[in-house]
Amino acid sequence: MKDTSHKVTLGQSILAFVRLIRWPNLLIIAFTQYFTRIFLILEADLTWSNVIEVFLDYQLALIVLSTLFIAASGYIINDYYDIKIDLVNKPHRVVIGRYIKRRWAMVINQIFNVAGLLLGLFVGKKVFLVNLLAVFCLWLYSNQLKRLPFWGNLMIAILTGFSLLVLAVHYPGHQREVWIYAIFSFEITLIREIIKDMEDLKGDEKHGCKTLPIIWGIARTKLLLYGLIAIFTALLFILATQLPHSRIGYVFMALMLPLAFLTYRLVYADKSKDFAFLSDACKILMILGVLSMMLA
Repeated sequence: MKDTSHKVTLGQSILAFVRLIRWPNLLIIAFTQYFTRIFLILEADLTWSNVIEVFLDYQLALIVLSTLFIAASGYIINDYYDIKIDLVNKPHRVVIGRYIKRRWAMVINQIFNVAGLLLGLFVGKKVFLVNLLAVFCLWLYSNQLKRLPFWGNLMIAILTGFSLLVLAVHYPGHQREVWIYAIFSFEITLIREIIKDMEDLKGDEKHGCKTLPIIWGIARTKLLLYGLIAIFTALLFILATQLPHSRIGYVFMALMLPLAFLTYRLVYADKSKDFAFLSDACKILMILGVLSMMLA
């Protein structure tokens, strides 16, 4: 692809870069980590003074910032390797090579990775190791797993869970509750990633990707999704019943309503726009899950 970034203004490049790193997703990550700290991990009573202390916790701020750097670097490297595919699936969203030179994209990717690792190391060795594993997984996904059936989807789901598990590593309180929400995030992300493969089938097939919808077809991939939804739902309820308080079980029962609606729409989905809707619905369900921490 010919590099045309020199033809655009600085302002256009900045806006394109903000779009490249998926700023809404980064906000959701930060929002989720702070919510987890306040509503799941906080040992003291929930008062305004204690909430303010959470926001003044510089170690938490560094953990969140390190997570955002690594996540942003992941979005950059993903788009770097997906330029040709995105020109087919989402040509209007291509940034690298159009607004930002490819070599600069790689430089920024490396800077973000190093920044994320150093910030994690400043907090502690355990956080650093989790971040290092996340950086390695992102590299492995972009270079090897992305174009393989299911394994790329699984890796992204695991990385999503890491954003909560890094908190469980650093803060000792209520780790079981954090694990349950990490599994919930893993579940919804895995489902969403497979749905996105359905949405992007045309471009992926043209460039030789071996995603599940390409190998199995849409119908068989849907059957897998139905099975995953059933398995993960049962698993979450089993884990919730092991907690001293049963409120999380009721919270997840309430979340079954939007999940049931998503499953219903999945049954009748057959066009790219249908799967795009389902992908957005998964993101909304993820946000609802985060908000449910207030009731847990």
